[in-house]
Amino acid sequence: MRILQRFGPGLVISAMTVVLGTPGPAAADEASADNGATYYISLGDSLASGYQPDVDKDTHLAYTDRLYAQLEQRDPGLKHIRLGCTGETTQSLIKGGTCHYPGAASQLDAALKAMTQHHGKVAYVTLSVGANDIQACVSPAGTLDGTCLNNASQAMGKNLARITGALHKAGTANTRFSGSTYYNPFLATWPAGDAGQKAAKASAPLINEGNQGIAQVYAATGFKVADVAGAFSSDDFGTLVDVPGAGKVPANVAAICRLTWACTPKQDPHPNAEGHKVIASAFAATLSKKSDAPGRKPAPGGSTSPSPVPVNHTSANHPTTNGDLAETGASSSTPLVAGGGLAVVVAGSAAVYFGRRRRTAGQS
Repeated sequence: MRILQRFGPGLVISAMTVVLGTPGPAAADEASADNGATYYISLGDSLASGYQPDVDKDTHLAYTDRLYAQLEQRDPGLKHIRLGCTGETTQSLIKGGTCHYPGAASQLDAALKAMTQHHGKVAYVTLSVGANDIQACVSPAGTLDGTCLNNASQAMGKNLARITGALHKAGTANTRFSGSTYYNPFLATWPAGDAGQKAAKASAPLINEGNQGIAQVYAATGFKVADVAGAFSSDDFGTLVDVPGAGKVPANVAAICRLTWACTPKQDPHPNAEGHKVIASAFAATLSKKSDAPGRKPAPGGSTSPSPVPVNHTSANHPTTNGDLAETGASSSTPLVAGGGLAVVVAGSAAVYFGRRRRTAGQS
């Protein structure tokens, strides 16, 4: 576990060395044809795109859609530019290759061009990305390569700092930025008996280290932190909750089973509809302040919050305002999980990790 605990700190070091030198887009013309409109731009992986395993595609159940609905109530002129892409990593978000964005080289490029086009009118930017980066460190035998993990965390830190630094630089004093931590999908092993419970407990330090690193990158680049891990009670092993069919389980285990597909026959750690509601609320807590309405006051100074994984599919993506779905498709090589993507078992006293991948229609 000592190797695994190196996952988080590398992110922080990378952030401090990258953020000050992050390039931004060229200055844009302040004039805009859509007078009065403001914009919410959402970026990220399959959390942001709303992937659901029961239909094996992206949906409008995403936290980004739910958050938009909440924000629009307070800002009726708000429009949603929905850029999330299933399978996205921090590197592909920068360089492209997973989803296609007309007129843009990557998801980040599409966001920066939108921020240039609507300069001064982008009220909110949210981001959830990073979990898919570590998929490259899972061997065919199902073990996690500690050296690879350390290197991947360093690369992820640099990429995340580049992403958040560029986005923040493209914004204005009226733009609020928020990025998320991740819940712990490893907790779904708890019902498997002693081995599963041991694995669930062993996963907590890894997730905490990773989330601490992510949060510090966000802090260094002017993003608020949406505490998704906290919203899922990820660290609460002490409170026991009665779960039908399972008896008393820790609150964090109950939450992962209630808010994701991990404890269903799908065994898929993506959040379900209720889970996306919880994630949306975590973001809303960082973005919606009664004393600081969007577009009326400068947003407070940011204090918290943001090794490629090969993905063998490319597909058209047509990001438009007000939440049209990205056509991200599916691939047997696409990491299944947006929020952690790994299941845990215990072999002897060592934790063994194996990546779960989405089944395509032709697979059994």
